[in-house]
Amino acid sequence: MTEPISPPQPAPAGRSFSELALPASMLAILQQLEYRTMTPIQAASLPIALAGHDLLAQAKTGSGKTAAFALPLLTRLNPRRFAVQAMVLCPTRELADQVTQEIRRLARFADNIKILTLCGGTIMRPQVASLEHGAHIVVGTPGRIMDHLERGSLRLDALNTLVLDEADRMLDMGFYDDIAFVAEHCPAHRQTLLFSATYPEGISRLARQFMRHPQEVKLLEQHEGSKIRQRFYEVKHDERLQAVATLLKHYRPVSSLAFCNTKQQCRDLVELLHAQGFRALTLNGDMEQRERDQVLIQFANRSCSVLVATDVAARGLDIAQLEAVINVDMTPDPEVHIHRIGRTGRGDEDGWALSLCSPADRRRVATIAQMMGSEPEWHSLGSLQSGNDAPLVPPMVTLQILGGRKEKIRPGDVLGALTGEAGFTREQVGKITVTDQTTYVAVACDIAPDALRKLSSGKIKGKTVKVRCLAS
Repeated sequence: MTEPISPPQPAPAGRSFSELALPASMLAILQQLEYRTMTPIQAASLPIALAGHDLLAQAKTGSGKTAAFALPLLTRLNPRRFAVQAMVLCPTRELADQVTQEIRRLARFADNIKILTLCGGTIMRPQVASLEHGAHIVVGTPGRIMDHLERGSLRLDALNTLVLDEADRMLDMGFYDDIAFVAEHCPAHRQTLLFSATYPEGISRLARQFMRHPQEVKLLEQHEGSKIRQRFYEVKHDERLQAVATLLKHYRPVSSLAFCNTKQQCRDLVELLHAQGFRALTLNGDMEQRERDQVLIQFANRSCSVLVATDVAARGLDIAQLEAVINVDMTPDPEVHIHRIGRTGRGDEDGWALSLCSPADRRRVATIAQMMGSEPEWHSLGSLQSGNDAPLVPPMVTLQILGGRKEKIRPGDVLGALTGEAGFTREQVGKITVTDQTTYVAVACDIAPDALRKLSSGKIKGKTVKVRCLAS
């Protein structure tokens, strides 16, 4: 059972981290990283977690939740003891990578804290070798963590903190039994911190089974009305897919995330958008990790206009500069709807949330509006027909370079090759992503053929590389 929040009381959002019981070295790093004030989830959960209580917290991606669990687990760490003392379970490799990067930044306050990412979709052997050399913190997906526990390559005798991040998404993916297996291999006397954007029934089951008197922090996700402009359009079922193209041509967002309720609907929508000249990609659970990575990289670096996905396929995504979310199908769960549209309008940015509804969806819309404390804004699709019919063209193109970390390639090497002998400006080069064996670089559309030719004929780190253009 969960307990109501009792002392220590949550700190008000907007208050300084210096008010918390954190080491001076950690506060210095927070200041250096420009963590100026606490977000609502940090202010509500940090006093509880730092006091050693188990915590059940509602928090969405982008709310600052990583720091909300990273700071407590780092304060309990003994860097001189080379054993796994903290573990974070994430639904996807993408989220695990983001969490690992953030913990690494925060861990700079102490020397030699080793953090390992253990996810599926990659070869097991290098992970086993890394574990043999010892680690303090492990971040990974439930299936791969379970594999290591069964092999005996991961030992959790010294674990004092277990974090379940985006627990609802892990349950969506059918990971309940895997999570249970992992939790049962953790010491009984540990702190468990569970973060979830929504509260399906499985969350209560997890709390009852694996947490000790957890205190609960539930912040209903709120979106500033002026930041996310939400509009609803009533359409017949067979008009939905064409309606998406109509919305895109009218609003002309640079990047849009379109949610469908089924994988088949995703495939049909991408096919229609391609036929009309849009650069669109889809995510689905059947894709190999390498394909999934390529899709996400192209979308994140703005070389694909539309990403079409189901809720399960889009779990853990946190894309910067997302101008619009389109609900091709309404979700039956109001909290999931609020979570979906919260992907846009982040930070100082504005965003559109555009929903296509059948007459039967009106009751769902009314429930959502009631939860958000607003009146639904209905518009006619017919009023948009006279928009610009030219398809959207993304501003960037992604080039794939064969060679990555194993060849010691770094982002600076690629940037140098493009802005040095190739003669392009820094502004014409976008995001550069280096993986183990491959490097991806976004370049402005108008220089893509020239950049491809010059990279192919030039050298990176003194070696000739193979380069190709990824088309969405």
